[in-house]
Amino acid sequence: MDVMGDKATLFESGRFVQPAGTEPARDEMADMGEAAEETRLALAAQSGDVEAASVLGAMLLRRGDLDGAEPHLRAATAAGDRAAANNLGVLLHQRGYPEEAAGWWRIAAVAGSAAAAHALGRHHRERGDEPAAEYWLRQSAEQGHVLGAYALADLLEHRGDVGAEHWMRAAAERGHREAAYRLARALDRTAGPGEESGADNAVAEAEQWYRQAAARGHRRAALHLGAILEKRGELKEAGRWYLTSAKDGEPRAACALGFLLRDAGDTESAAVWWLRAAQEGDGNAANALGALHAERGETQTAERWYRAALSAGDDNGAYNLGLLCAEQGRTAQAEQWYRRAAYAGHREAANALAILLLQGGDTTGAEPWFSKAAEAGSVDAAFNLGILYAGRGEEEMALRWYERAAAAGHAEAALQVGIARLREGDEQEAERHLRCAAGGGSAEGAYRLATLLDARRPPEPAHELGETVQEKTECEEWYERAASQGHRRAQVRVGMLAAARGDVVEAARWYRAAAEAGSRNGAFNLGLLLAREGSEPEAAVWWARAADAGHGRAALRLALVYARRGELAEGQRWADRAVALGPAEVAERAGRLRDALREELSA
Repeated sequence: MDVMGDKATLFESGRFVQPAGTEPARDEMADMGEAAEETRLALAAQSGDVEAASVLGAMLLRRGDLDGAEPHLRAATAAGDRAAANNLGVLLHQRGYPEEAAGWWRIAAVAGSAAAAHALGRHHRERGDEPAAEYWLRQSAEQGHVLGAYALADLLEHRGDVGAEHWMRAAAERGHREAAYRLARALDRTAGPGEESGADNAVAEAEQWYRQAAARGHRRAALHLGAILEKRGELKEAGRWYLTSAKDGEPRAACALGFLLRDAGDTESAAVWWLRAAQEGDGNAANALGALHAERGETQTAERWYRAALSAGDDNGAYNLGLLCAEQGRTAQAEQWYRRAAYAGHREAANALAILLLQGGDTTGAEPWFSKAAEAGSVDAAFNLGILYAGRGEEEMALRWYERAAAAGHAEAALQVGIARLREGDEQEAERHLRCAAGGGSAEGAYRLATLLDARRPPEPAHELGETVQEKTECEEWYERAASQGHRRAQVRVGMLAAARGDVVEAARWYRAAAEAGSRNGAFNLGLLLAREGSEPEAAVWWARAADAGHGRAALRLALVYARRGELAEGQRWADRAVALGPAEVAERAGRLRDALREELSA
């Protein structure tokens, strides 16, 4: 029934009404067969066969021959054929006579036509008479008419009636693809927070209905089915459904397929689907194309696609334009785009704008944008607010924002909370946050956690060379994690622990890594290790590097080396340096050595 823009089956024919000029192509044999059937029906109708007149009218109506169909349908209707009355209503509706059409539908519906009851219900709903619409749609649905069940469900859902789901499910079970899709969407919405088993069951049932609708050609159902499968890690099947949906003209599926292909390493094919989606107005695909061209250094093309995304209503386009301008040093334009996205509610743009203002010295202007971004859920903005307040000396406010960011998994924020708890003496809370920081990839977090654990363990006996090395403790494992991330103090500590175990090679490796990264303690310890192994000349090189960086003990060691060599003036110079650098114990010893060398030189 073409009452509300959808097709309706003719009564018990299983065929669809076709507007004039839209008849599908048929082969020559089918044409000949239908022509023969039409001739047979025409002869039977002329001889007074009511059923033949009704079927012939339906055939001509389906072809779009309204003038040819009308007399046959009227004749059959006059003889009491309810199917003909329904189809006469269809014909009159197509001619633009809805009230007369409704009259014939009423006659057919009263006579028991479910299709006519459906059409009459849609007619009344179109005119705003919902009680009458519900009455006739319910008559149709209760007779098992799938379109009637769907239309009744749609009406009840519009009113918020709990009975909508029953009829939507009834229509879906009878093969109505839109009903299956809408039932799946409803189940998706109800599968939110709650008992895990209930949510899982709803998702599983939603997937079942998406499959049914997608198998019947519903492109949005195919899109959502692909998303469920992708989330579950079934990427191959997800890609097939995305492809099906994309080929049917769904731009979001084309965009999603592009991301799948990109993740699989096929950037060129991804770009093809993103282009297709972007040309259909998908802002996400336009942004993806922009990012792809930006990575290739094609900034003008990237900017064009970001602008296309913005035109499609995607605020990420403005944010990405801001990022692009910032990378090019176009600060004023970057601020403009960040502001546009931030005012539209883009939280990361608000955070980026605040950073830009902060870098320009506008702390007052930055703070409200950090706050806006943080309140909208930006974890980085919450952390940045903590830094802002800490810089002002407002430790309590800083800690509040650090805690908020840490609760959302921000590793550096967790580190700051852990440090604060250590200052307060709350080791248990400190450890909890330091573990979060270390687990999140913070090298400083791993180092501080290791030092905390290290301070608790009892002292171990010294190891002799060749002695069996025991398993590493947890604190040593955290030291090593921090060291492997380039943390210099951790590298020195790992070297010390290795030396204590008697593993000279491992100790030297870590000391050297720290020293080459600029650690004066690493250089000093490496020098000690080399000196013990008989490589004093190389040791002196590392001590010199450590002393130049301000290490007093290294300067004292150099003074002793040069004194033993008889290079008294050089020894005195390094002794002077050690006195200046300290600490007190070193300065005292270096002073005595310096005086002795001075007396020797003056003798």
